[in-house]
Amino acid sequence: MTRRRAAIIGAGMGGASLAAELAATDEVILIEAESQPGFHATGRSAAFWSETYGGPLVQPLTTASGPFLHAPPPEFAPRGFLRTRGELLLARDPSVLAAMAAEFAATGVPIAWRDPHGVIDGLRGQWHALWSPGCADIDVGALHAAYLAKARRGGVELRCDARVTGAQRTDGRWMLKTAAGDIIAADVVVNAAGAWADDVAVLLGAAPQGIRPYRRTVVQVRVDPPAPADLPLVMDAAGGFYFKPEPGGRLWLTPHDETPDRPHDVAPEEIDVALAIDRFEAAVDWRVEAVERRWAGLRSFAPDRLPVYGFDAAVPGFFWCAGQGGFGIQTAPAAAQLCAALLGVGKVPQGVDATAYSPHRLSE
Repeated sequence: MTRRRAAIIGAGMGGASLAAELAATDEVILIEAESQPGFHATGRSAAFWSETYGGPLVQPLTTASGPFLHAPPPEFAPRGFLRTRGELLLARDPSVLAAMAAEFAATGVPIAWRDPHGVIDGLRGQWHALWSPGCADIDVGALHAAYLAKARRGGVELRCDARVTGAQRTDGRWMLKTAAGDIIAADVVVNAAGAWADDVAVLLGAAPQGIRPYRRTVVQVRVDPPAPADLPLVMDAAGGFYFKPEPGGRLWLTPHDETPDRPHDVAPEEIDVALAIDRFEAAVDWRVEAVERRWAGLRSFAPDRLPVYGFDAAVPGFFWCAGQGGFGIQTAPAAAQLCAALLGVGKVPQGVDATAYSPHRLSE
């Protein structure tokens, strides 16, 4: 029996994990525009797993990914990718937290009220908090590398510096032209192009889904007093900031910015760095002594802020794996299994409703 040939456009976490899932049954070629996989969103992740992040409709994918991330099969990785830290969700207005607790009440995610002043020394003013104990750091680089290694063992071919520049579908088969001058034949094309997803769709004759990239800025700062190593992820539930500790008393800090942008190699803006520091120092009486690193990445959302997984509503042989916002890393195992199942390989993860993420919802 002839194996189906699948071309996956984008070798970040979404594309790499799906390639690994399909490798045993399909002939897969993984096409990457950059000189290395994971150059954009995957390589610039804030690196945490939180069942509250992305809201209750993303939570099933996050929860379903947890067991794999905690304890992957030994043939995939020798150890897990998570280190439990806990998450403190802050708000000055307790009604914001009450609404969040109500949203997650039926999900089974453990959330409880907690006095934040007993967790963080130096909070300015009156804050209220919810505590989510399961939040964990993710070793993003190790996870991405493990997926690429599994894909490679399964015979997946990775081509870098191969931006897709043209496409034609004839007699049920795609012919993709790349910037390297190659012509790649495929039975099905998967659009895992991140911030470029709508551009790729148009190139292949599909209607864009309204997937818009937004800039998110992160800085590594040295603070006085030094950040405790056991500090949880601290998230402003109103969307003003979040921070988490790094070795040596440092913090990773973001103003939780979402600035509409275009697909490109995005860089941090000084105003967003200043905003991060201002919001942090307004929340706690710690002083930022130095900004040691700064970077920015693009988070891509569909209009309803849910990922887009499934075959296009109008173009045969064109599959979406896009719009994964800032939660594409923490949901990668379940999302890859879901997409593989929709492509006819394996089963939909337990507790996940595939229709919630269908591209058909955006065209109805």
